[in-house]
Amino acid sequence: MGDPRRHIPRTDLLLAEPPLADAARVLGQALVKAAVVAAQNRARAGEIGVDAIVEHAIATLPPTASTLRPVLNATGVVVHTNLGRAPLSASALDAVRAAGGNTDVEFDLATGQRARRGRGTLAALADVVPDAEAVHVVNNNAAALLLCALALADGREIVLSRGELVEIGDGFRIPELLAATGARLREVGTTNRTTAADYAAAVGPDTGFVLKVHPSNFLVTGFTAAAGIAELATLGVPVVADIGSGLLRPDPLLPDEPDATTALRAGAALVTASADKLLGGPQAGLLFGRRDLVELLRRHPTARALRVDKLTLAALEATLRGPVPPVRRAIHADLAALRTRATRLAEELGRRGVEVTAVDSVAVVGGGGAPGVELPSAALCLPARHAERLRTADPPVVGRVERGRCLLDLRTVPPEDDGRLLEAVARCT
Repeated sequence: MGDPRRHIPRTDLLLAEPPLADAARVLGQALVKAAVVAAQNRARAGEIGVDAIVEHAIATLPPTASTLRPVLNATGVVVHTNLGRAPLSASALDAVRAAGGNTDVEFDLATGQRARRGRGTLAALADVVPDAEAVHVVNNNAAALLLCALALADGREIVLSRGELVEIGDGFRIPELLAATGARLREVGTTNRTTAADYAAAVGPDTGFVLKVHPSNFLVTGFTAAAGIAELATLGVPVVADIGSGLLRPDPLLPDEPDATTALRAGAALVTASADKLLGGPQAGLLFGRRDLVELLRRHPTARALRVDKLTLAALEATLRGPVPPVRRAIHADLAALRTRATRLAEELGRRGVEVTAVDSVAVVGGGGAPGVELPSAALCLPARHAERLRTADPPVVGRVERGRCLLDLRTVPPEDDGRLLEAVARCT
């Protein structure tokens, strides 16, 4: 009768405790109840005291009702596909929160009538790429390309180079995506050399459009040739340029990366791009180009299935109008500042007894952007055995292991997260 485990409170009484009741209003009853039951079981097993049940249940609750966990990206891959690609800016996150309730996304408050959906976002895109007569947004770049094929080439031919038959990740391939729309692919040239004459010989009355695809995650070097958009724009059919990673204007740091402005000026009828990746916004597909073609795509029956929601529209507009997003900050980070941060963090961790050094590193853009471009960086260097401990820490820290070392590359860690990174490393080593 003296065993305290016999006096474990009932689940309903524990759920009525103010801290747990407050948590249930934020996370939902089911999650909080599961944490309480787990704590009761630990108390029955003698692992924790009866008086610690509430405290233990609170400590094991997730920060949100989602299973997704925030991660510190220390891999040196700026746009890391497996870590959610582009992190949103603070202004974009604020916009998402504001858009979470009822908004005027498709409503004119002045007239009380229905309005163009996402008109603020479309206006922001038009401001950034004034060479486009019209713009449209869908849910990702593959969807943008899919819509082009459905609207312009259903039952017709799409002419493209054999060197641009790319796979975009997770086994999805551009040729299969296009063929699924009912279009026929007319491959021209070879893997390493395709000239304007190759395209011209293939273009005919059955051509829907000529497609230029930016290769993702690979480079073809040596004996190569590729026709430019300006040459293809003279063939009498629309040229659709899939620039991939979403650079909207030229960037001196990434001189070989295609951008929407240059493609349009060269004569592309339509340009498709990603809104995340190099732009640093939410995942979405961007369409720029001739007004008649954009309107044709916008009114196509499948456009409704490919449209973005209000949260994406809000985040995208804030990315375009707000301060420089994290991706752009990381790509353009000053090397001297990165080295200074690495030295300071290593010294502080050393004072805490952690075996760590500051070293030079090499980061990359990632996400299919700027293949072959290396970004000089700085990192914290730890023994490789710490990589797993850091991945399972709170917060999780994902670095990279190379040559028996665990490197935590600071180019992909915002300076404002240095404190969190320091504490996570100190606890896990």
